[in-house]
Amino acid sequence: MARYRKLGRLTLALVILSSFIGCDQATKHYATETLQYSEPQSYLGDTVRLDYALNRGGFLSLGSNLTPNVRFCIFIGLNLCVMLAITVMLIYNWNASLVIFSSLAYILAGGIGNLIDRISNDGLVTDFVNVGVGPIRTGIFNVADVGVMFGAAALVFCLWREPDRETESGRESVV
Repeated sequence: MARYRKLGRLTLALVILSSFIGCDQATKHYATETLQYSEPQSYLGDTVRLDYALNRGGFLSLGSNLTPNVRFCIFIGLNLCVMLAITVMLIYNWNASLVIFSSLAYILAGGIGNLIDRISNDGLVTDFVNVGVGPIRTGIFNVADVGVMFGAAALVFCLWREPDRETESGRESVV
């Protein structure tokens, strides 16, 4: 029975990784081909904007002003280490709850998607989506960023909602 559970988890991880990384790379290619030299496109009453941008930094362009060597160490080296750590966590935590396991797989997929972009694009990530209403807008992002944010939000929510096991078993937890 454990063998089937492990096979199921492996299949789930591979489906999340391949579909999300594939979608991310396809949309970045599409954005580069169609948006790079065009004006921003607006949809749904300007709720969604498609606008090509290359991001040197991380979330909301943080770190974009760092030297190229420091950016390489952080956005490629550190990202690679985090992706390896998440992979190890997935392998050694086959029995984690399905939500936690899936959340880690989404974070891994998003991280790998952006890592592929940085390695193949001289340290830059292709961003092209911006959503909002009026002046209240998100930063510009891509599909990989959605994977990371979705996985992180689900993970935080799941861990926040998880009952304290010691209190549940009748013992007081010491904080």
